[in-house]
Amino acid sequence: MIRYFSKDIKEELKLDLNLNGKKVLVTGASKGIGLSIATVMAEEKAEVMIVSHNKSNLIQAKSIIKKITGISPKFLCCDLSKDSGREDLFANMPDADIVINNAGDIPTGTISDLSINDWRRSWQLKVFGYIHLSSLYANSMINRQSGTIINIIGMVSSAIRNNYICGVTGNAALEAFTNSLGAQTAAHNVRVFGINPTLTLTGRVEKIFRNRAESETGDAENWQTILDKLDLPFSRPTSPEEVARITALLASPRASYLSGTVINFTGGVI
Repeated sequence: MIRYFSKDIKEELKLDLNLNGKKVLVTGASKGIGLSIATVMAEEKAEVMIVSHNKSNLIQAKSIIKKITGISPKFLCCDLSKDSGREDLFANMPDADIVINNAGDIPTGTISDLSINDWRRSWQLKVFGYIHLSSLYANSMINRQSGTIINIIGMVSSAIRNNYICGVTGNAALEAFTNSLGAQTAAHNVRVFGINPTLTLTGRVEKIFRNRAESETGDAENWQTILDKLDLPFSRPTSPEEVARITALLASPRASYLSGTVINFTGGVI
């Protein structure tokens, strides 16, 4: 049966994500995907804390979020590649309703390009960083029987790239961890799931393509041309804002049955 609604009623039926007042923690939030997620969460009237190791970038991010949303988020500068940094973060915001692990800086390269210290250094932030923060918050959330943890991982765990072996391996580990933890916590009304964005046009990705353009053509300004030649869904990379929107939707109680899985946000790339 088709129903017709007045304009006023249609406005009332707009989807409310029920994030108003939720305490949301976003790591790696001073730029890129993390900044976009924090901005969207603030738009939804959540109480946001943004986290990064760079204080000046955090201050700038706070200003951007306030300019867009009118809301000034809290921020904390700490090194999440260290146990002490993660423990300090948890001590500062132990009652977060939604924790979004996004911080990471895994280098590109083949097995011949990377030393074992490169592996250790990068995994301390993204792999062990995600696992440690998830452990701290999952135990707290289980005790109070509510909460959501979201791991922003990346599609390379399944779309293998031989020049990103450290990232491929780390992301695959995080997928398995997310699946296992989310299956366990559902019994306690705690959701844990992951999102695998495809190639996303962040400042870091632009830098990678600038380096590639410099290497291949002798001019870093050719990076956009190289990017445009890639066979991408919809003929473009995704944007940080698109990743942020799907994150907010899945973080909301509207997706209350989602846990123990990783969503491939890839536009069909395999």
